[in-house]
Amino acid sequence: MKRTEKINTVFIGYDPKEKTAATVLEFLIKENSPKPINVKLLRKDILEQIGLYYRKHTEVNGQYIDSIDEKPFSTEFSFSRFLVPSLMMYEGWALFMDCDMYLRTDINELFEEYNSDFYPVYCVKHNYNPTSQFKMDGMFQTNYPRKNWSSFMLWNCGHELNKKLTPVEVNTKPGSFLHQFQWLPDKDSALGTIHEEWNWLDGHSDKDIKPKNVHFTTGGPWFREWEVSRPIDGFYASEWNQDYSFLLLQDKVDAI
Repeated sequence: MKRTEKINTVFIGYDPKEKTAATVLEFLIKENSPKPINVKLLRKDILEQIGLYYRKHTEVNGQYIDSIDEKPFSTEFSFSRFLVPSLMMYEGWALFMDCDMYLRTDINELFEEYNSDFYPVYCVKHNYNPTSQFKMDGMFQTNYPRKNWSSFMLWNCGHELNKKLTPVEVNTKPGSFLHQFQWLPDKDSALGTIHEEWNWLDGHSDKDIKPKNVHFTTGGPWFREWEVSRPIDGFYASEWNQDYSFLLLQDKVDAI
């Protein structure tokens, strides 16, 4: 009997206002993978429909305010990303990525390099303090410990500690509990460390690092108002635009 090759799974955070970014990222994940790979969009409307996401919020002048801790948040996937272990039935490994990323290599390399059963989650441990008070889409820029750590998470979904992260926890715990990994007993030693090349932040990460995955934290080329903060960011924005133009010619992405 032929052995079935393991197929890796990647979840992309989806928000309608950044549909173009998510579409390009989904294309790049599949295009750069030499073997089959599962790519799933974390869509709030679908998660609500199947009863896994029911966290409430209000909206004030276009700004989302969480009803649990009454703090602002910026995307429809701000909290749903923590449903990944339950969506995987607490089995295997899966990656979560923010949609405002530009993948430049085969994502399977990540799964091959970081896979110790000791760690429930791997992430890039940035020391990031944004200077702007608002994001490109007008949402408030919240600053908090371990900011951007949860923007790119490799989940060991079957780890015993992640079984505590039930849909009820995701829907009822404060944002700080989730984004600061407070379901883990020791939030530092229990977290595996991924090299910064996998979550390279524009306007922040060392320009000498050759990124495998660029994170356009200051906006991104899909926002017309976005301005490149440094020449090196413009290089990666140009790369993104080439892939976007390719998809646009095939009518696979909306015009911006």
